[in-house]
Amino acid sequence: MRFVPRRSGRTMSAAPRAPLSREVIVLGVIAFFVMVGFGVVVPVLPVYVRSFGATHVEIGAVLAAFALMRLVTSPFCGRLIDWGGERKILALGIGIVALSSGLVGIAQNYPQLLILRGVGGIGSAMFTVSAMTLLLGSTAPTIRARSIGFYQGGFLLGGMAGPAIGGLLATISLTAPFFFYAATLAVAGLIGLVLLKPSAYLDLLAPAPAVLRPPFREVLEDSRFRAACVANFAQGWTSFGVRGALVPVLVVEVLHDPSSFTGLAFAAAAVAQTIALAPASKFIDTVGRKPAMVGSFAVAGAVILAVPFAPNIGMLTALLCLYGVASAFMGTAPAAVVGDVAGPGGGRPVAVFSMFSDAGAIVGPLVAGLLVDTISFPAAFAVGAALFAISTIFSLRMQGSRAKTAVLVKGSSESLLDS
Repeated sequence: MRFVPRRSGRTMSAAPRAPLSREVIVLGVIAFFVMVGFGVVVPVLPVYVRSFGATHVEIGAVLAAFALMRLVTSPFCGRLIDWGGERKILALGIGIVALSSGLVGIAQNYPQLLILRGVGGIGSAMFTVSAMTLLLGSTAPTIRARSIGFYQGGFLLGGMAGPAIGGLLATISLTAPFFFYAATLAVAGLIGLVLLKPSAYLDLLAPAPAVLRPPFREVLEDSRFRAACVANFAQGWTSFGVRGALVPVLVVEVLHDPSSFTGLAFAAAAVAQTIALAPASKFIDTVGRKPAMVGSFAVAGAVILAVPFAPNIGMLTALLCLYGVASAFMGTAPAAVVGDVAGPGGGRPVAVFSMFSDAGAIVGPLVAGLLVDTISFPAAFAVGAALFAISTIFSLRMQGSRAKTAVLVKGSSESLLDS
């Protein structure tokens, strides 16, 4: 019993254009509902925490608790998926976030609020890892980036609609957004339980022989997987720690513009990223993962390095839009690489991949803030640019990005897919 990849001269670009699977479409809808609710809560949460008499440090602790518990939970998600399957763990994770979010709206004191947000992080990790494992495992490599792009598009559209709805709900009460979030999550979980079915791709892939996943040790040794993890860490650090945390302060304290301009700039960048998702996904599936990662991380590094030197809000918005276009490639190509390396049902590799982003999102804001306080804004942005440069180097050293899926056959082996 062994891996024997079939040699083939076909490339990704030569493969027929297949339609998106049922799982991908359902996951995209789920992503939209999840992110609409999350977008509703994000603008209100700091103000709500402050209403309990919390200090700014305590507000930060509530925000960090969610990401920290995601990081702590992720290592166990792979085994949970092996035990219960992606669909059950996805629904359970969404249920935990829904319940904890609803309870946040009736929290009586700060400790309860802190604990409930941490519990929400546990459910978020379960949902994120199981959804991505299901997504990567239910799509052929030739349309994997396009599938990931569709899934991320659901998040982006939900993220754009959420804050607007949240602003309206906040006029009713500070707790209304949390109940709305719980409701949208309940809808998302119900959609997952009812509409997610066993993958037709996996059934076609292995009607008789069982799909054989590569050992986790081999996945870790693969240069493609290491490049994807480094890239995810750099994105978590820079998108949350540099762009998300420092750009709002930069607009107010350096450019001396009202804080509302930050929302407009971020909205423009989100629109640019959404528009770029489809062509980026097609490029990644047809040209390859490696060129997409090398080019996008190099561009993103140059852009993030230039952001603190923007002379006005117009130039800053243009730079953020360019960063959004690069993010369409950066968010899709590394995830597609993980799917290529891990194969169907690769819960543990997806969990490790997710942990790198969470680690960057936790450490990044702290280091970025320290650098601004002790050195300058350009120094904080330069560290983010350096991480993107390191990601570019790792991407350059990747092996060929052609994906192979092997099956376990007694006596003789043949790859069912080599693209």
